[in-house]
Order: sequence, then structure tokens, then C-alpha cells
Amino acid sequence: MNRRPTLLAALALTATAALTLSACGSDDDSPAKDSDTIAGADTGDTKSPSPATSAPASDDRPKIELPSDLSYTFDWPKTGDKEKDAVLADSEQSIKAVDMAIVNQNPLDKAYLYYYEGEAAANTEDFIKAYVDAKARVTGAYSFYDADVQVSGGGAASLVYCEDQSKAFDMYLKDGKVNKTPVTKNSYVLYSTQLRKNEKGVWVITKLLSQRGSDKCQR
Repeated sequence: MNRRPTLLAALALTATAALTLSACGSDDDSPAKDSDTIAGADTGDTKSPSPATSAPASDDRPKIELPSDLSYTFDWPKTGDKEKDAVLADSEQSIKAVDMAIVNQNPLDKAYLYYYEGEAAANTEDFIKAYVDAKARVTGAYSFYDADVQVSGGGAASLVYCEDQSKAFDMYLKDGKVNKTPVTKNSYVLYSTQLRKNEKGVWVITKLLSQRGSDKCQR
């Protein structure tokens, strides 16, 4: 979810988190995000398109329901390691949960708060608020790839991955206008997240960094 400076100016994101309003290009009228330098990612080979509506992984997990004009492809195959695959699965849900909060125009939507805490939750709330203030939401297709997940002792993990926003945009709710921006280097974003396994066994995001226009993510 890398989005442009118009809405981003209202976010005042810190150097420790870089959520951005939607889409791809560097058009000043489309929302975007600040960037921080982060490490690279390993690559994956198989694609696993994910529907816009996802059933909860368990009875306790929130159900993610998104409109049909939003779609996601997570090109990060299973590693075969139980904990690493759990990090990837929870991260997929966390990404969609933020977009659902934007669609619902609710900065305190319970679904994303299930997957974010602390600093990451606070910055994500500001990110969603910017969309609410602009009366806008996201639309289009998002693609995620080149995931590198690491799990350490003590229930800590990190995930670095790329996002292709070339087919994702902001849509303004008043008139349904979609702000389509040209595909540029900034359409590709590198993310780095820090996670911890909470008492429910869920991998929650505690910190999030991003680098818009990263050379590592260019296609």
C-alpha cells in the first residue's frame, strides 16, 4: 500500500513506520507514503492469488470482507517451516485488514487492530484517518512478492517483501472518481516489518518500514 503525498501530508508518519495511501505513480494528486531505507528480500517463484474476501483462519480471528474491485496476489510460496508460514499467513490478513478499515472508513476497525499493536497500530490508525478525512478508499489490484521471512527465539520475527501498486489506485467516495496515476519506479515498494507472536499465537506487527521506488522491487 504505497500511496502519494497529498494525503500523506496529513499523516505525519514517523521514521519508524511508513504506511502510505494508495497507488502507484508519482502524481502529486494521488496519495503516497514516506520511505525509509531497509534491507532486501529473497525471491519466491509461485503465485497464489488471494480473493478479496477471506474466511477467518480460526473462530477467534476477524473475517476480512472487501469489495470485488479489490484483489490481491501473494507470490510468496510456503516455506515448509510452520512458524515462517504462519508469519506469511498472518501478514496477508494484516494487509487486507488495513484496506478493510479504509473501505469501512473506520480508523479503529477491530480487524486491523487484531494484527497491529503499539507503534505500528498508532501509525496505521493515522494512515486510515487520512483516507477518512479525504473521503477516499483504495481500489484495484495489489501484488506482493519476493518475501523473506525470518523467525528468531522468543517469539520474534521479521518479514521483508515487495509490493506492486501499478494497478492500484485511490477512489474518492463522493463521485466514485478513480485517481489513476502513471506507472513509475515509485509504483514498487519495499517493506520491512517486525512481528511478535502474541498470547493467542497470532503474529502481530509491531513496526513497519517502507522504501518507495526501491531498486530491489522493480519489475
